[in-house]
Amino acid sequence: MTVAEPSYQVLPPTIEGRIPFDKGETWFRVTGDLSSGVTPLVVAHGGPGATHQYLLSLTAFADPDGLARPVVHYDQLGCGNSTHLPDADPSYWTVELFLAELDNLVTLLGIADDYHLLGQSWGGMLAAEHAVLRPAGLRRLVIANSPASMPLWLEAAASLRAELPPVIDETLRSHEEAGTTDSAEYETAMKTFYDRHVCRVVPNPPEVRAAFASLEEDPTVYHTMNGPSEFHVVGSLRDWSIVDRLPQIEVPTLVISGAYDEAAPVAVTPYAELIPDAHWEIFMASSHMPHVEEPSRYLTVVESFLRGSS
Repeated sequence: MTVAEPSYQVLPPTIEGRIPFDKGETWFRVTGDLSSGVTPLVVAHGGPGATHQYLLSLTAFADPDGLARPVVHYDQLGCGNSTHLPDADPSYWTVELFLAELDNLVTLLGIADDYHLLGQSWGGMLAAEHAVLRPAGLRRLVIANSPASMPLWLEAAASLRAELPPVIDETLRSHEEAGTTDSAEYETAMKTFYDRHVCRVVPNPPEVRAAFASLEEDPTVYHTMNGPSEFHVVGSLRDWSIVDRLPQIEVPTLVISGAYDEAAPVAVTPYAELIPDAHWEIFMASSHMPHVEEPSRYLTVVESFLRGSS
């Protein structure tokens, strides 16, 4: 683990707003100028059920002293600053819902004919689903720290859990079997895994802590689609896979993972092997959040890819 302060600044938004979608509104923020002529980067957060906050380091792409690439962050429905629907039927929360929301976002922002898409964790799964549909305006795709299937994700999680101190894994298993994953003891044991495989910058940067706090405040989407933790997936996504559809992705794709990532190679490899034009970059000092664990290199690698120079 690394004890460090973030070596980046979070730039303020140029625009914040809400757009109508389905049963509520999607909140978004834009850093930079969407009319500049530079292809914007749309950022899809993880979870499902997290928020844009932990990805705010990516506002650095909009630095006016650099390329000044516009960056669009948004909170998916049910999350963060967007409309919360805690009483919605569990069947409401689907991949198709969030695909429709992403389409609605780029359309109403007027960028549907020219945009890049970066998805992190669940956001990368969503981004891959989006790219499989071959939207005309998608130029380049970044799939960051994402599994190509949840069975492969669980296979990776089982291997990583086996490396935990036996008492930690025993605590996790006893609460999972008892259905008491909301206990403080489970949360403490879970943090041992998270500090190793989710974010190795400890204490976590403020925007990462804020995202975790938002998720804890309303875990409706996370619990419904994922489950109580990153490694105990019992929600509606437990059988999800995009492996057999990956050859349908036509745009150049950058695949990102960390050497200590909970998205271990077994879960990431299908993206690199099956997407026709894919490049895989592994961040050797990072786990699940190289955008905060190795921010300078992350920005360089991603921007080089978006410019078409790698």
